[in-house]
Parts: sequence; C-alpha cells; structure tokens
Amino acid sequence: MNDSAQWIVLLGFLVSLSLFFLALLINQSTLVGQTTAEGVLEFPKNDIRDTRDAIISIVSEGGDPDSLCDDIRKISLERKNTIVNCTISGKTVVIHYNNGVTLYEETVHV
Repeated sequence: MNDSAQWIVLLGFLVSLSLFFLALLINQSTLVGQTTAEGVLEFPKNDIRDTRDAIISIVSEGGDPDSLCDDIRKISLERKNTIVNCTISGKTVVIHYNNGVTLYEETVHV
C-alpha cells in the first residue's frame, strides 16, 4: 500500500493546528499586556503625590486652610475631573481623593 498521501494530510493537519494554537497564544498575550497597561495608567499616583505635596507645603508655610482647600477642590475638579477634599485642623491634614476609579484617603500630621 502507498500511504504517503495520508502522511501529507496528517502533517498538514498538525501544522494548521500548531498555527492555530500560536495565534491563540499571541492573541491572549496582547490582551493581558493591554489590561496590565490600562491598570497602570488608571492609577493616578503622580496626581495624588502632587496634590498631597501642595497641601502639605502650604499648610507648613502657614497659609489659610479654608481658601487652600477651596482652591484645590476647584482646580482638581476643573483640570483632572477629580474630587479632592481636605480638612485642616491645626497640624493635622485629612486628604480625600476620588477620581471615579481610585479612592484615596490619608491623614497627615505636619
């Protein structure tokens, strides 16, 4: 019997199956990389640091706490679409940060 045609069909099937598996693997790896990058981009670490540093520096300089909190609330809402509330009592500052995805709260003793 001549069964070389069966080998050709079997090898073609194995090659197509391996190409399908590689395409599926590459597709899944791009999805994982994309969601990881989105998670990193959605966390506003630098925005939180900048807001925190601005509040602490003005409080340590002895600025007006009411106007400070009001100004920061307006600026963050206008520029970053973020709700930032700060409560200043003496040398204790409570910072609330919420951008719809990330909720951050910190109490700082200056």
